[in-house]
Amino acid sequence: MVERTEVPGDSGVLIGRSGELGALARLAAAARAGDAGLIVLSGPSGIGKSSLLRAFTGHAAAEGMRVLHGTCGEVVAGTGYGGAQALFGSLDLTGADSGLLRGGARRALVALADDPGDAGSAADYPALHGLYWLAVNLMADGPLVLALDDVHWCDERSLRWLEFLMRRADTLPLLVVLALRTEIGPVAPGALADISAQPRSVTVDVGPLGEADVATMITRDFGNPADPSFVHNAAMVSGGNPLVLTRLLHELRELGVPPDETGARRVTEVGRYVVATSVRATLDSKPDWVRAVAIAVAVLGDHGEELLGALAGVPSSQVETALEVLRGADVLAADRVEPVHDVVRSAVLDSISPADLAALRVRAASLLSDAGRPAEDVANLLLLVPDVTQPWMAGVLRAAAARAELRGAPEAAIRYLYRVLEAEPESVPVRLQLARSLAELDPPKGAALLREALVLALDVRTRAMVAVQFGMTCLHVQKSPEAVRVLSEVLDALDLELGPDPDPADRELRTHVESALLLTGVDEKSTVAAVRERVARMTPPPGDTPAQRQLLGTMTVVTAMDGTSPALAVEQARRAMRAPGVTLGGWSLLSAALALSFADEVGDCMDALDRVLEHARENAAVRTYVLTLSFRAFIMHGLGELADAISDAQVSLDVSRGEPWGDAVTMPPTALAAGLIDRGEPARAEELLAGVGRAGLDRFVWEYHWFLMTRARARWALGDADTALALFDECGRSLKDAGLVNPAFVPWWVESACVLADTRRPGDAVEIVEYGTELARRWGTPRVLGLAALARGVITPGTAGMELLAEAASLLARSPARLEQARAEFRLGQALLESGFSERARGHLRTAADLARRCGALALARSARRGLVAAGGRMREITESPVDMLTGTERKVAALAVAGSSNRAIAESLFVTVRTVESHLTNVYRKLGVGSRAELDTALADMPRSLGGPAKRVFS
Repeated sequence: MVERTEVPGDSGVLIGRSGELGALARLAAAARAGDAGLIVLSGPSGIGKSSLLRAFTGHAAAEGMRVLHGTCGEVVAGTGYGGAQALFGSLDLTGADSGLLRGGARRALVALADDPGDAGSAADYPALHGLYWLAVNLMADGPLVLALDDVHWCDERSLRWLEFLMRRADTLPLLVVLALRTEIGPVAPGALADISAQPRSVTVDVGPLGEADVATMITRDFGNPADPSFVHNAAMVSGGNPLVLTRLLHELRELGVPPDETGARRVTEVGRYVVATSVRATLDSKPDWVRAVAIAVAVLGDHGEELLGALAGVPSSQVETALEVLRGADVLAADRVEPVHDVVRSAVLDSISPADLAALRVRAASLLSDAGRPAEDVANLLLLVPDVTQPWMAGVLRAAAARAELRGAPEAAIRYLYRVLEAEPESVPVRLQLARSLAELDPPKGAALLREALVLALDVRTRAMVAVQFGMTCLHVQKSPEAVRVLSEVLDALDLELGPDPDPADRELRTHVESALLLTGVDEKSTVAAVRERVARMTPPPGDTPAQRQLLGTMTVVTAMDGTSPALAVEQARRAMRAPGVTLGGWSLLSAALALSFADEVGDCMDALDRVLEHARENAAVRTYVLTLSFRAFIMHGLGELADAISDAQVSLDVSRGEPWGDAVTMPPTALAAGLIDRGEPARAEELLAGVGRAGLDRFVWEYHWFLMTRARARWALGDADTALALFDECGRSLKDAGLVNPAFVPWWVESACVLADTRRPGDAVEIVEYGTELARRWGTPRVLGLAALARGVITPGTAGMELLAEAASLLARSPARLEQARAEFRLGQALLESGFSERARGHLRTAADLARRCGALALARSARRGLVAAGGRMREITESPVDMLTGTERKVAALAVAGSSNRAIAESLFVTVRTVESHLTNVYRKLGVGSRAELDTALADMPRSLGGPAKRVFS
C-alpha cells in the first residue's frame, strides 16, 4: 500500500515517502528523549525535499516540539549568518532585554541584529558561542527542531555554527534537519562536508518515485487508473521527480491527453519542455505587468511592495494584485513572497537575457541602497553581477564586509572584499581589511595580501600600519623572522621620515611598530639577538598611551631575558599594566606576566593573567583563553600549586581539543604533563608529550624549552637517565643560543645536576652548576639563589654539601616556590641520613613530605616518607585522598560550584556544555562520596590551599 501523507499548506499530497518520514520521525522521537540528531535530506530539484520538510515540521509541531523553519536563497548566500537569521528571524530578538538572550546568548545578537554594530563587535567564536546558548535557552522549554531548506545556498558561517552546535549537543533535545539540492554546487562545500561527517549526522537521499507511486499520482490527477504504458512513459520522462511529474500531468490535462495507451505516445513529446515552458507559458498568458512583478520577485525577494513595484515599473497599488495572480498560477508560494521553488525561480529568470538580468540586479541593488536597507542586502545582489563597475558598488561591498566582520562572519567579509579588489586592484585599504578577515581562516593567504600591500603602500605611515598587521599575522603562520625584517625596515623608514621630534600621532604610530617588532622578535630563537640589541638602545617609554604600554609589556620580557635586573623588569611590567584593557590580543600583558613570574612577583603576575582571562571569557576569545590558562599552569606549577596547575592545564587541553586548531597547540599538553610528573604519573605525561607534533618546534623560544624540560623530567622519572641528560643539555644549549639566560626560566641546570648526582657522576655536573650559579647570582632572587645552592649541594660531598642544602632550603623558604623548598628539604634529609645523622634527617624529611603533600606532589611526598621511615620516623602512607582522585577539570568545576556558580555559568566560563558540567559534577560527587552541592564545601576542605590562593580570584 502506498502511504499518503497530507502536507499542510500544500495543494497535493506526499506520496511514497514513508521511508523518509519514518527516519525523520525516529530521529524526532530520539531528540524528544534527549538524544540530539542531524539529518540531511539530499536530492535533485523538485524531488520533494521541501514538501517532505514541511510535512515533517508540521508533524513535529503537533508532537510538542518547537520548530524554527528557514529557507536559504541565492540572493543571501554570501551573508554572514544568513542561514541563522532565516532560522531565528521569527523570534523577534529586538534587544538584549529578551529573555532568550540571557547569559552567553547575548552574543547571538551580533550575528542576528539588523545592525551588528548595535550589538558590539565580535570575532567568529563569540557569535558561534552566543548562537549555541540561544539554542540552549530555546530548549529549556522543550525539544527544538531547526529545519533549514535549500542549504546549498547557505553561508559558511551558519553551517559552521550548526557543526559547532552539534559537536556540543550532548543530550540536548535537538533535531537539525537540512535539505539541499545535489545538482548545484554548494556555497560552502567544506562546511557541508564537515556537517555530514558528524557522528550524529544521517544523510537521507530522497530518490525518485517508483512507477507505483507515479500511477497513484496519475490516478489522483485524472480521476481514474492509467494504462501501464502511460505510467511507464510518465515515470521515464519525469525521472520520478514529483515537481516535474506534477507539471507534466497538469500540461497533459490541459491538452486533453487521456491516460491510456494512445495518450502514452504524447507523454514523451510534451515532457521535453514541461517545466520551463509551463512557467513561460503561464507568464506569457498574463499581462506584462504581472510578468514584470514575477521577475522582480525572482530578483529581489520579499523587500516590500513599494520596492518590487519600483523594480518592475508597476504602481505599488497593482503589485498586490499581481502577487495574488502569481500565487493562483502556482508561480509564487502561498505563504511568502518567493517563487514556489528554485526551479520556478530559474525558469522565471531564464525568460530574460543575461545582460538584462545583470542590469536588473544592479537596479535592484541601487533601489535597496537608496532605501537605506542594510549594506549586506545590497551587496548580496552585487555578488551576482558580472562586474563591479560603478563607484558606489565598491563602497557598499566594503560596508557590507565591515558589518560581516562585526557579526564574526569572516567568510562573508572575504567574499565581499574580493569583489572590491576586482574593482580596485591597487587598493591597500582593501587588502588590509581582507587580510584581517583572513587572519583566522587562512592566515597564509592573509600574509600574502599584506606582502602585496607593503609593495603598493607608497606612504611610509600607511606602510607602517600594514607592517604591524603583517607582524601579527606572521605569528600565526610561523614567519616571525620575515616580520622582524619588514618591521625593522619600516621602523628605519619612519625615523627618516618623521625626524627626531615627531608629533604625538606619529610618535604613537612608531611605538606601535616598535612593539610589534619586539613581540614578533621574541617568538623565534633566530631573531632574539637582534631584538635584544634594539632594546638595549631604547629608552623605556613612560606608559602614558596604549602603544607605550604595549611596548613596555614586550620590553619587559626582553629585559628579563638578560637575567640581570629584576627590579627594572618589575618596574616596566607594572607601568605596562597601569591602565585597564588588553592590547595586541593580550600578548603584551602575557609578556609582562612572564617577566613578573621570573622576579617572583606573584601577586602582580596573577593580576595580569586574571585580566587576560577575564577579557577572554567576556569576549569568548577561546585561543587566548587556552594560551593563558596553559601559561598560568606553568607558573602555578613553579609556585608549588600543583592542583591548580593541573586543573588549568587540563581545562586548557579539554577546550583546545574541542576546536579545529586544537591539535596544533603544544602548551596545554606540555603543562599538564609537567604537573603529572610531580603527581607521580610519568607514563601518562610521556603519552601526552608523544602527541605533541608542532612543526618546527625547535625554532621557538618559549614552547620548545618548556617541552624539552618536561620531556627530560618525564624520562628521568621513568628511569632513563641518559635520555634525560641529553634533553637537559639540548635545553641549555638552545637557551644559550637564543640568548635567554634568565635562570628562573626552565632551570635545566638544577635538574641535570640532580640526575648526575643520583647516578653517581657529580663531577660531570661541576661546569653545568657553575654556569647556573653565575646566572643565579646575576638575577639574585631568593628562588634562583636557592636553586643554585641546591645544585651545588647535591654534587658536593660531606658537611659542605649539607650546609649548601640547608642554605637552599632557607633561601627557598623565603621565596614563593614551595615545591622547590620541599625538594631542598628532601635532599638535605637524604644527605643527613646517608651521613648517619638519622635524628636530624627525620625533621627535614618530615618537612619535605608535608610540604610536598600540601603541594600535591605525591611522588616527592612518598619518597620523603620512605626516607623518614628509614631514618626511624613514623608517618602514615601517602595515599591519594578522594580529592586527589579528581581530574583537573573536575577540580575546576567543583571549585566554581562551591563558589556558588550555576551549572550554566560554569559551562559558559569554561567553554563547555551544561551536560559536560553535569557529568563532571556527577563524577565529583561519586569520588567524594557526597550527594549534593551543599556537601561539597566540607568534602573539599582538604583540597590544597591553592583553592584559597591566588587562582581563586579567577573562579569567582
